[in-house]
Amino acid sequence: MPKRSKSSDRWLKEHFRDSYVRRAQAQGWRSRAVFKLAEIDERERLLKPGAVCLDLGAAPGAWSQYARARVGREGRVVASDILPLEALAGVEFVQGDFRDEEVFSRVLALLPEGRVDVVLSDMAPAFSGVDVTDQARSMHLAELALDTARRVLKPGGDALIKVFQGSGFEDLVKGARREFGRVKVVKPQASRARSPEMYMLALQYRLV
Repeated sequence: MPKRSKSSDRWLKEHFRDSYVRRAQAQGWRSRAVFKLAEIDERERLLKPGAVCLDLGAAPGAWSQYARARVGREGRVVASDILPLEALAGVEFVQGDFRDEEVFSRVLALLPEGRVDVVLSDMAPAFSGVDVTDQARSMHLAELALDTARRVLKPGGDALIKVFQGSGFEDLVKGARREFGRVKVVKPQASRARSPEMYMLALQYRLV
């Protein structure tokens, strides 16, 4: 068995000491990431009963799990990821790369009239440890999520997208501000302090 690196050991120790990890396990959530979405949702009322939600990069499923509870029986949650997702009651899942038109068409087929009220994206790349490369990959995923939001959001719809501060960040936010009534960048308490991750909250989409 290969020996773990010092950084891996440090991450594991931090992970198992993490109060959010323990809370997620105790409450039956699939990951600690649920508390990031919950904090933003409670403050902004992002997910409403009856809403249709698309969750990009959904695995292991905590955001879809939370969204399903919030939109209620009249709402819909459609999720997509390259990785498999263990079945979640009330969540419709498409596995594959949504950049592939065949996969995206399968996602669209599940959306009422091809439109949604909310797009969620907690996507992040597999980090290499090379800052320039990791930032470029992160921004690419954020841009993909924003582009998808443009394609599927109803007028007045909202998007919540993971972003990382660095090259391309300001341009992404500036572009969103041309198309949404209100855009802000937030860092939930559940995001680790040393992580550069933040979330771009883009509200009130305007068809242009």
